[in-house]
Amino acid sequence: MPTKNAPRLSAVPFFLLLLVSLLGVVYPGVPKAPMVKDGIVAGDVAWMLCSAGLVLLMTPGLALFYGGMVSTRNVISTMLQSFICMGVISVLWIVVGFSLAFGDSIGGIIGDPRTYFMFRGVLESKPWPLASTVPLVLFAFFQLKFAVISPALITGSFSERIRFTSYILFACLFSMLIYAPIAHWTWHPDGILFKMGVLDFAGGTVVHISAGCSALAAAIYLRNRKQGQLHLNPSNIPFVLTGTGLLWFGWFGFNAGSAVGANDVAASALATTNTSAAAAGMAWILFDAFKGKKPSALGFSIGAVVGLVAITPSAGFVTIAHSIFIGTATSIISNMVVAWTAKTSIDDTLDVFPCHGVGAMVGMLFTGIFAHQTVNPANTTGNGLLYGETKLFLAHLAGLGIVVAFSFVGAFALLKITDLISPLRVSKDEEIQGLDITQHGEQVSMRA
Repeated sequence: MPTKNAPRLSAVPFFLLLLVSLLGVVYPGVPKAPMVKDGIVAGDVAWMLCSAGLVLLMTPGLALFYGGMVSTRNVISTMLQSFICMGVISVLWIVVGFSLAFGDSIGGIIGDPRTYFMFRGVLESKPWPLASTVPLVLFAFFQLKFAVISPALITGSFSERIRFTSYILFACLFSMLIYAPIAHWTWHPDGILFKMGVLDFAGGTVVHISAGCSALAAAIYLRNRKQGQLHLNPSNIPFVLTGTGLLWFGWFGFNAGSAVGANDVAASALATTNTSAAAAGMAWILFDAFKGKKPSALGFSIGAVVGLVAITPSAGFVTIAHSIFIGTATSIISNMVVAWTAKTSIDDTLDVFPCHGVGAMVGMLFTGIFAHQTVNPANTTGNGLLYGETKLFLAHLAGLGIVVAFSFVGAFALLKITDLISPLRVSKDEEIQGLDITQHGEQVSMRA
């Protein structure tokens, strides 16, 4: 049973959901014409349907990955923070999110929220220009899965100390005001980063840098967990291993699916994804061994995820051999940043910034070094620094600075706004008792 201190859900979110439901009646999005079939390729449709499912599987995988690392009294709350995004962001994407990210461009900054409001026009519209062989609705739902996991990634930075209802508000604000603009800049043909020539094959910039830098802002803003409540030993390593497996498996849809078709680029992206993850997992435990630590399941799991993050921006632009270096180097760099942050006062609970933020930043720079146009003709910017060209690398340096600054400052502002509307931190007593029981009235059974 919920305790007396368990927070009651505000009536505001309930009535907002009711309002959205009524909008679905008023604006049903009935097609004015049959769905576009010209140019649609059945094989591409089949692969993208599978990829959308694979990417969605990553969010439950992330829930297990994070849930296994926290204390037993916070497992349910940590996992639910990922699962709730599958509900909240899915609805928000239909209402306005897809329009903000992929609607008619307003100065290359943001999409017009009216373009696909309540998904009107999506069923009968022509395919997305850069995904011309699949229906627009399929492209929209594939992109939804990226929007779902992005705020979920941030949760690892403030695990064990945030109010659930406040987190939902922050997740919505982040999705609309940070994720959607960066997605528009990077993936819309009129976006400012797209026009600069920045390459982000599957979301290293859009998903992982935005989430990683926002995680750093959250760790700083929410401050440390209460003294004596710091949890250093993961509660369930098998959860972490299972979550890693689901993330690795789902990442094939994340990266190979971003080729938006069943083609040679998808095959290349799948190969680089697996190779980078494998190399990074091995590099992490070998580097730990070099430092005198025992090779651990947790270390391999974290390293593999860092490798997946690192290869994401370049998966379809670099060779398989280069993916070994990208995974290995990024894993070692992230490992060192984790060790450094542990010596600071920043309480990034599950090292989201060192692994996702730094991992994606390094991966973005490596894209500017190793990308080659023969791997993917869609790369119209030029070859990487390794091949004697500077345009692509300089574009990535500039893009990196823009995204890092925007996501960090923007997230800090949104955290402040959220805190003013609904306090972010739980009380000291609630934190000591654990968020599972105080926020949700549930707890992990301790029986064998």
